[in-house]
Amino acid sequence: MNQKTRIEKDITIFEENLKKIKKNSLTLSQKKTKELAKQYYNDSKYYLDKKDYFTAFGCINYAHGLLDSIINF
Repeated sequence: MNQKTRIEKDITIFEENLKKIKKNSLTLSQKKTKELAKQYYNDSKYYLDKKDYFTAFGCINYAHGLLDSIINF
């Protein structure tokens, strides 16, 4: 799998995980964390378009980590 395909797959997985979070059950801190994750997700798409795969991969992975902190804790 090439870098671009891998990042696109990670972006899709992030979008699927984002749908799992119920908005009404989040604390204020979790809402802020979710918004930060979405910002990194958007950054990833931006860098992917610029063909900066290294930065795009870093951004989507950071977004996953933030979202995981909400889902798992």
